[in-house]
Amino acid sequence: MAEKDTQMQVSAPSWKWEWNLNTIAILIGFAAGFVAWGWTLNELQTGRSTNAANIERLDTRLTALEVSTRRLDNHELRIGNVEKQATDAATAMRAVEATLNGLAADMRVTREILQRLEAATSSRPRSPP
Repeated sequence: MAEKDTQMQVSAPSWKWEWNLNTIAILIGFAAGFVAWGWTLNELQTGRSTNAANIERLDTRLTALEVSTRRLDNHELRIGNVEKQATDAATAMRAVEATLNGLAADMRVTREILQRLEAATSSRPRSPP
């Protein structure tokens, strides 16, 4: 048996460069994965910058609306004060009209009294003092 072992020499297999279909599919899959990862990262960053710009635009609009709301509140307060003053003025005018009507009636009565007195004195002869 020793003779057989010496005669049988096993050589190392030679390495042969071959492209296997599985190897090509895996390499294409890795390349596609890296491309997809890069595209996804780019889309994520683009979306974030777009969202930041939209948030800034909305913040500017909100600030403008808050200023407009403050103006409207101020105008509402002023209009309320003017309406209150107009109501008070109308009430005061009614009071003045009522007073004037009362004075007019008193003046009529006073005139009638004076006319009666004048009529009574003119119809009587004057007596010397």
